[in-house]
Amino acid sequence: MNNLLKMNLDERREMIIHGDTVKTILFLTIPTFMMAIVQVLIPFSDGLFLNKILGTDVGAGVSYVQPVYNMLIAISQGLSVVAMSMIGQLNGKGDFKGVKNVSLQVLIFGFILGIFLMPICFLGSDFLAPNDPAIRNYAITYFALSSLIIPFQFMASIFNAIKSATGEPEATFYRMIVLLILKIFFNVIYLTIFKMGLKGAIFASLTAYFFTAIWMYYDLFVRESKFKLSIREYRFDYLVVKEMVRLSIPTMLSFTSINLGFYLINSEIEIYGADVLAGLSIASQINNICFSVPTSIGTTVTTMISMNIGLGNVKKSKDIYKKGVIIGEIVALILLILILSTSKYLIALYDPSDNVALKTQEALNIYTYSVFPFALFIITQSVFNALGRNVYPLIMSFLRIWVFRYLFIIQTSSYLKYYSIFYGNLFSNFLAAAIFYVIIKKSSWRSNIKYE
Repeated sequence: MNNLLKMNLDERREMIIHGDTVKTILFLTIPTFMMAIVQVLIPFSDGLFLNKILGTDVGAGVSYVQPVYNMLIAISQGLSVVAMSMIGQLNGKGDFKGVKNVSLQVLIFGFILGIFLMPICFLGSDFLAPNDPAIRNYAITYFALSSLIIPFQFMASIFNAIKSATGEPEATFYRMIVLLILKIFFNVIYLTIFKMGLKGAIFASLTAYFFTAIWMYYDLFVRESKFKLSIREYRFDYLVVKEMVRLSIPTMLSFTSINLGFYLINSEIEIYGADVLAGLSIASQINNICFSVPTSIGTTVTTMISMNIGLGNVKKSKDIYKKGVIIGEIVALILLILILSTSKYLIALYDPSDNVALKTQEALNIYTYSVFPFALFIITQSVFNALGRNVYPLIMSFLRIWVFRYLFIIQTSSYLKYYSIFYGNLFSNFLAAAIFYVIIKKSSWRSNIKYE
């Protein structure tokens, strides 16, 4: 990590293009992984505050509408994935002026788009809330007020993409550390001192994101660096924005369909009561620790492959994918052992009722094993993202959630009951990963990104 910090951007680019593959993956994944862990700790800490201070009904209400909120955030994720690929390929070619132009275009376009989405989130809260009166009002409050945070989350997602694509993954880590500290600090202020309830938790997030946005602006527009941006140089670039939107649509639809599937699955869970929904929510927050590592490796793989594909180096790109998968599966095994061996203590942190704790443990004992196929799935998806061939992830994400998982739950719920949710997660990840692996083995490694 210390050696990475001492490297300038040219040295990092050289390492990605010509350096040892395993060493480079590990080198770049460490700060990305640390960032992802911190990113997981943010909802983890939020969950602790919500469940311990406000009760598991509040946590269940938030969990119910979270996938719908994530459908809006999926738009920023789609833009970020494409931005990472475009910027990475331009960086690999040595077109540093193009890097700054694309960075500026996606950042401003994304922030404005986030502002336009705020009313949708606010006005749709009542319609999308669950019918269960125990959690309905909590869901409405969370979804409506969270609209205030959307533009800042868009900016944060795009900031991460820019920094990863230019070989500065540690910058995203620093941002997440600042955000985590601020969120914990303001949660304490709003929840334990001012006792503002669920509204306090949302305002804690808003305040933390606002101050972090100021820090991100300084990093991108004020701090001296090779890729320092300038608002004065901004001119709307129709060709870049058009290509960015064209490539983003499949990824946006992919993330959106995933979260819509989660929302419908939550609708199926609701019939089993708030305890099952709360238990699954806690299990998901704990499991996110496992799933963050393959995602981190996937981000690194996208960056490395996009740069090498920009130079036409297909052989090196395939080597990156192969070794990325091996590293991902090894780390997945280590994390599986750690999570299952400490699950009892992790669950106790939430101070749940005995019934909620039981449901959480049941979910962890089954669902955590899906980290193995998920690692293969997400790293394979990263290859297609790097190539700008985002239709494949769209199709596979749709199959994974809507066909393999949702239909499995519908078909087996009559005799598996709520266990169908846990086994459905496991089944869908294994089947989707196997199919995705076959597809990548038979695909040509050509870029689908056009800059003119």
